[in-house]
Amino acid sequence: MSKAFVKEPEGDDDEDDDAPAPAAQKGGNHITLEGFNALKAELDRLWKVERPRVTEEVSVAAAQGDRSENAEYIYGKKKLREIDKKIRFLTRRLDAVTVVVPSQEQLGKVYFGAWFTIEDEDGNESTYRIVGTDETDLAAKKISIRSPVAQALLGKAEGDSALVQRPKGPAEVTVVKVWYG
Repeated sequence: MSKAFVKEPEGDDDEDDDAPAPAAQKGGNHITLEGFNALKAELDRLWKVERPRVTEEVSVAAAQGDRSENAEYIYGKKKLREIDKKIRFLTRRLDAVTVVVPSQEQLGKVYFGAWFTIEDEDGNESTYRIVGTDETDLAAKKISIRSPVAQALLGKAEGDSALVQRPKGPAEVTVVKVWYG
C-alpha cells in the first residue's frame, strides 16, 4: 500500500523515537562523569517534577468539559508528548554512553576530560575542556572530542605544539597547562 493512503498518527510528526540518539549514530558515546550526572539529573527532573506537574494540569483541563476546544488540554497533551519524547531520548542516551575516567597514564597529557590552556602564535591564551558530544558548551569552554582543536591536541603534553586547522587557516598552538578535575 502506498504511504499516501496511510494515515499517520496525529501529534507525533517528529523523528522516529526508536532511532538511535544522534551522537550514538556517529560513535560519539563517551561522556565525562559530570556530563553523565547532568543527563541523569535532567531525566530525574523530567520524571519526578515536570511530568507529574503537566499530567495534573492536563487532568484539571480535561475535567472542564469539551476537550476538542479546550486550549489548556490540547497544549498540555502536546507538552506531555514533548516530555515523554525527551525522557525516551535521555533514557536511550544514558544507556548508550560510556563514562570515561582518566587513567594515571593520561595525567599531564591532553586526553578526553582534560582541561588545558593553549597559547596561539599571537600570545593569546585560551582554556578548554575536551568532552563528549552531549556535553559540548562553548560558553563553558567545553569542546567536543571531535573538534579540530581537540583532535590536534590529543596526546600532547605541556610545552608541546600542534597545528590546528581553523576556518581562517591553520594556526600553531602550544600547550601551556594540562589538568584533570
